[in-house]
Amino acid sequence: MDYKYIEQLVERYWNGETSLEEEQILRAFFRQKEIPTSLLCYKVIFAYEDREKQKGLGDDFDAKILEKIEIPTIKAKRLTLRSRLMPLMKAAAMVAVVMLIGMIAEHSMDKQGESMIYVHDEYSETSSEPEVAVQQTAPEDSVKIMAVEDEEDISKEK
Repeated sequence: MDYKYIEQLVERYWNGETSLEEEQILRAFFRQKEIPTSLLCYKVIFAYEDREKQKGLGDDFDAKILEKIEIPTIKAKRLTLRSRLMPLMKAAAMVAVVMLIGMIAEHSMDKQGESMIYVHDEYSETSSEPEVAVQQTAPEDSVKIMAVEDEEDISKEK
């Protein structure tokens, strides 16, 4: 056989210009035992198809494919009423905490500006007149004592 013709066929094969019959000629040529060393590197390429045809599918092919495409069954998770309402309860608790913190902050800021202390148990009616105010809050003896002390302080200053 003319090796020049085979070399031309190989060149046309790589350019994608060969017909099916010419590719069959190349496969038949590379199946031979004696091939020139210049074309020996192409033998693996053309003999590959023949080797794969001989391999075929194994007996366990179907089992392997079914194993890969089989969908695993997933057991449904049972949901209780508590687990369904848990996110809602968490949200309500967070709202309650935020509102409580806000009320505490508001209450503490309201008291911050006031310096007066209210004692509701000791509340009594008051008057704008000084004599009435002194009479209501202090006993008479203490008022006389205070008046005497005030007179003594005034006389000492003079």
